[in-house]
Amino acid sequence: MPKASDLKRGMVIEMDDEAYSVKEIEVRNPSSRGASTLYKIRFNHLKTKQKRDETLKGDDFFKEADCERKAVQFSYQDTDSYTFMDTDNYEQYTINNSDIEAEQPYLLEGLEGITAILLDGQLVAIELPAAVAMIITETAPGIKGATAAARTKPAVLATGLEVQVPEYIEQGEVIKINTGTGKFMSRA
Repeated sequence: MPKASDLKRGMVIEMDDEAYSVKEIEVRNPSSRGASTLYKIRFNHLKTKQKRDETLKGDDFFKEADCERKAVQFSYQDTDSYTFMDTDNYEQYTINNSDIEAEQPYLLEGLEGITAILLDGQLVAIELPAAVAMIITETAPGIKGATAAARTKPAVLATGLEVQVPEYIEQGEVIKINTGTGKFMSRA
């Protein structure tokens, strides 16, 4: 049973006998003495997609929702949906674009390491791997003599995601991006 302080984006929990996924977490540390840390969390109902905002204390407990998790690979994008394939039995699952808006910039065709969250056999959410390797499609030319601790420059990746990279990184290089923060980690 996770506490409010243990919740992470993408987790599925049960509230009022309904399944919700965690979409956003905002931590507030009150300045008064003896005040406990508050967690403002936005949940999405997995079936109706309704938003629910809750302000919780760090030691509030939740029950994890009874849902199935499967390893999947991203197959392809249709006009209004994304399709994933189960890596064990090749079964395909489809989810609407609007249900995975935050994850879309990291989805490359053939991407593995994704966990599908299934509720009653229906794909309701996905969990991305911690890091994704992507190719830089557009950035300013590298500067000779630039070091890793130097300034950064914007780079556009294959999916259109824009990240800040060190000045020595060139166009066409493959880099690792942290999917939790959306920041550059290293060369791949």
